[in-house]
Amino acid sequence: MASKRVEKDPCTGKLTAIFTRAAKHVFGFFLMVVLCNVTHFLLKPVSQPRITSDTFIGLLIGNLGIVRTLFDKPAAQTLRYIIDFGMICYMLVLGIEMDPYVLLKAPTRDAKVAYAGMLSTFILACSITPLLNYTEKFKINFTLTLSTALSSTASPVLTRIITSCKIGKSDIGRLVIAAGMHSDFISTLLVSIGYIVYPIREKPSGKSRIQEGVEMSSALVLQTVITAKVSPIIMNWVNNENPEGKPMKGSHLVLSVAFMGLVCSCSPAYGYSPMLSAFMAGIFLPSKGRVSKYVIRKVNYLLTTIFYPIFFIWMGFEADFREFEPGQIGTWARLFLLFLIATVGKVTGTVISGLVLGFHWPESVALGLLLSVKGHYQIYLAIAANTAGTTSTTTSIVLVIAVFFTVVYTPSVVSQIIKRARKRAPAHRMALEWLDPSKELRLLLCVHGPQNVSAAINFIEISRGTTDPGIEVYVTDMIEITDQIAATRVQVDGVGNMRVADQSVIDMREEITTAVQAYEDMNGDGVTIRRMLALSTFNAMPNDICNLAEELMAALIILPFHKTQRADGTLGAGHSGFRYVNRKVLRDAPCSVGILVDRGLGLMERISRSHVSPNIAVIFIGGKDDREALAYAGRVARHPGVKLTVIRFLLENSLENASRRTDRYRVNVAEEEEEMKIDDECFAQFYERQVAGGHVAYMEKHLANSSETYSTLMSLEGQYALIIVGRGGRVNSVLTMGMNDWQQCPELGQIGDVLSGSDFSMKTSVLIIQQHNVKGELDGLDDDFSIM
Repeated sequence: MASKRVEKDPCTGKLTAIFTRAAKHVFGFFLMVVLCNVTHFLLKPVSQPRITSDTFIGLLIGNLGIVRTLFDKPAAQTLRYIIDFGMICYMLVLGIEMDPYVLLKAPTRDAKVAYAGMLSTFILACSITPLLNYTEKFKINFTLTLSTALSSTASPVLTRIITSCKIGKSDIGRLVIAAGMHSDFISTLLVSIGYIVYPIREKPSGKSRIQEGVEMSSALVLQTVITAKVSPIIMNWVNNENPEGKPMKGSHLVLSVAFMGLVCSCSPAYGYSPMLSAFMAGIFLPSKGRVSKYVIRKVNYLLTTIFYPIFFIWMGFEADFREFEPGQIGTWARLFLLFLIATVGKVTGTVISGLVLGFHWPESVALGLLLSVKGHYQIYLAIAANTAGTTSTTTSIVLVIAVFFTVVYTPSVVSQIIKRARKRAPAHRMALEWLDPSKELRLLLCVHGPQNVSAAINFIEISRGTTDPGIEVYVTDMIEITDQIAATRVQVDGVGNMRVADQSVIDMREEITTAVQAYEDMNGDGVTIRRMLALSTFNAMPNDICNLAEELMAALIILPFHKTQRADGTLGAGHSGFRYVNRKVLRDAPCSVGILVDRGLGLMERISRSHVSPNIAVIFIGGKDDREALAYAGRVARHPGVKLTVIRFLLENSLENASRRTDRYRVNVAEEEEEMKIDDECFAQFYERQVAGGHVAYMEKHLANSSETYSTLMSLEGQYALIIVGRGGRVNSVLTMGMNDWQQCPELGQIGDVLSGSDFSMKTSVLIIQQHNVKGELDGLDDDFSIM
């Protein structure tokens, strides 16, 4: 028994050691992934790209003693094989996304910007780098490669930054992405050709340089011809055999991938770099088609999820800080000048090209700074140069840090671009508060059916204002498309124009059209009514309404409340689909939105200018939505047949300062004071124009808390036919604090929900208004802004 135990122990020990080492490597991988994700999350508020956090964590983790002990010589060699394979995949995808035939076309505007930046950087780098002793003795091959690398742009990194910062649709965003692609393509192509003349090897091949060059050139030309001529035939055949929407056949996919692998391995068989060979094959592979898209998608997923964490661990491991020389002035001089060459060279070239092309100089500088971005390929070259013995570890670390700093400042450059664009862009705020009184008011008035028509007509009447400039109303039918209705749609003249032949829809629309047309014929002085249709599913209807409002440049969308009034005066359960539409429109609308809760506005006598009919009130507490409600009330006040009262809720002076100090409310005092200042200015203007002139009645309610607010609202029961309120947006929430605890319809806001509740009057309609929010991703600036 003892002898058997002795025989098993060595095997068990080896298996244990293998599994232990494997577990440590797997743990290190997941630790790297977690730390990179956490760091990226922490840097997200400053818009830093992922490569920033990955580089920092890679340098940190790769230089930990416990990590370095895991990589003995065989493990380090295996890691290098993984990195080489990953970079081959990276370069293949990079090549597929490039178009080599741009070299045969006349240079476009983005190409000129790219070439100018590359040329100036290359000249500057070739002039300065030989003086800084990046190598022990001058090497022409290293100088040319380094100068080309400094002239390049990491287009995948740059594209990701531009896209994540939401300026990819702008003119400068499109220009910088295209110029980055040109710069990346030309620089990598030059390195690929230069490798034939100056191959970088760890061990000599034993052949003369001329023989090596002839063999590699011949193999590369053969590979290029095969790829350019044969690959379109094979790929097109596979794409035709596997149309979109059907699963791709496994045999065809294997054939395509095998062909790609075959063409990539032609020139490496004769000593050419496998990584550069993959790039040269990729640029002549078809970039369109199902196979290419599949390869790009899968390889990018593989790189992002698995390869990049390993890549940055390898980078940190190879960039050994124990061999770094921070005490040498030359180390910091080389770092500073590398960064300076990469940025100043690009900026000089783009400014010169900008002068020729007519760009503003700040945008030209921004272009140069963005085109200075470096990435994974440049990091790989920096480490590979040290591995091949061309440079020292200190120089490689300096190169990596320089790459890091070319990425860090890019979000700041983008923010400056957005800031300048916002200053130059015309204000496009679709809200009543900012609407020029001399311009026509455009309303998108939505109805569910004939039951909303009477309320809609009365609403048009009180909103009409003066004859000049008048009002234009787009009465829009909100109709859910069903299978029965969809089957009756027919194509009419014009691309994308459809007509519904369903008789129920036709009859309903004709009934609505007849009613609004009759009103326009009798009271059409200054009122223009047009008919629209929002026919779609409830999921798509909000987007259709928002797009329609944007196309028509409407300042206000009016939506019917999803609940309808029963015969006994109470509100029914309503339709959940229309409630979903209202909520989505409130969130995504390009202008202000109002929800009309009809509890008698449609049943009352038709409002006219000949006699006073309804009593209408507007409640003002404060905030942007209340200011919008007040702006709308200003138009209602111009109607001679309406008696308007503005009711202002004010916080008691004795409680005002105490409420700000209460921790419960956590109010930003500076923000509150600024908002209250705007409220006071807005109300003062309204008071001077309307109340002081005797057109509008005015009353104040001094309240202490939300309980008194609720009691005051309930006291208004039965006094008014319509009450206009803002949905929310109030900084000082003391008067409404806690009222949302019992809200039934949050989309109506705290005040609107109370006034629309079952406890309130069954004869008082409510209009809840939300002002257009201009603070989007770019603070109101359109994604496709133009600044060049």
